Amino acid sequence: MTKNLTPTIYDVATAAHVSIATVSRVINNLEKVKPETRAAVLEAIDALGFVPKADARARAIRTQRRIGVITPFFTAPSFVQRLRGVAAALGPTPYELVIYTVTNSKHLNSYLDTLPLTGNLDGLIILSLELTDHYVQRLLDYHLETVLVEYPHDLLCSVEIDNEDGGKQAAGYFYKKGLRRFAFVGDTSTAEYGIHPISLRLNGFRKELTRLGAKLPDCQILIAPYDINKTREQAVQFLQNQELPLAIFAATDLQAISIIQAARQLDLKIPEDLAVIGFDDLDMAEYFNLTTIRQHLDESGQIAVEMLLSRLNNPGRPVQISKLPLEIIERGTA
Repeated sequence: MTKNLTPTIYDVATAAHVSIATVSRVINNLEKVKPETRAAVLEAIDALGFVPKADARARAIRTQRRIGVITPFFTAPSFVQRLRGVAAALGPTPYELVIYTVTNSKHLNSYLDTLPLTGNLDGLIILSLELTDHYVQRLLDYHLETVLVEYPHDLLCSVEIDNEDGGKQAAGYFYKKGLRRFAFVGDTSTAEYGIHPISLRLNGFRKELTRLGAKLPDCQILIAPYDINKTREQAVQFLQNQELPLAIFAATDLQAISIIQAARQLDLKIPEDLAVIGFDDLDMAEYFNLTTIRQHLDESGQIAVEMLLSRLNNPGRPVQISKLPLEIIERGTA
């Protein structure tokens, strides 16, 4: 009798010294598993080359192709616009869009552990999240074609922008306008699941001001959360302690709008008392007549899809990197 060499869930459970139920919980991305147990199960799965039987069967019979997108801040306007670009590009194709939202590093790692394993996706796009070499290699080992947006890696295709250059553009624009007192508003804290691009925007802003012979003192930096109401509340107190006129670079359009609202609350004139530049060029930026640094959000999603489909059609293609330009859109706030 021929021995069945295909590894089973029983083999995985035996190798990891756990129950079959625990293996099932890990495979199905359920978080009620201790990290060390989860690691042991995944190590056994990788070592044995195990493919979940249900997933293998589903993969064999399904006709609908799927592209997954992993994204933080699912409801934030900039991510909505990127996803809109992804959806628009996938619209004419046979691929279904599946969105996976993450709120912390544990959540992200859980997806990266299991999505390559199950084989339920034809390709993956990861928005604004930095991947470790370990997870990049996992994606490659399981042949899950992946495109990164914002945080590149040498081994994967990516769409990126130069956040630091965006800060430099804001500083140069203000300086050419004759403004000499500067401030910055943004959340520079490191996100739990990746390096926050806001820090890069602040670095660029500060570097360019220094090059021009200007300064950005720490007392003129407002660290505020990515929340329009909380930023407005903090901005009111912040502006009451600042000498005017003042030029503020807000790291996102949403926070720039908060600054505008705070200025109105304090009866400050824009741009005479307070000049404001945002970053993103969201759909709402034009409504608020906001001067901003445009990053091509919809286009970044569309290009990511084009790169991914190109790799799916021809896996031997070399890794591509697309660098999207930033540009200042001049409106009425600066």
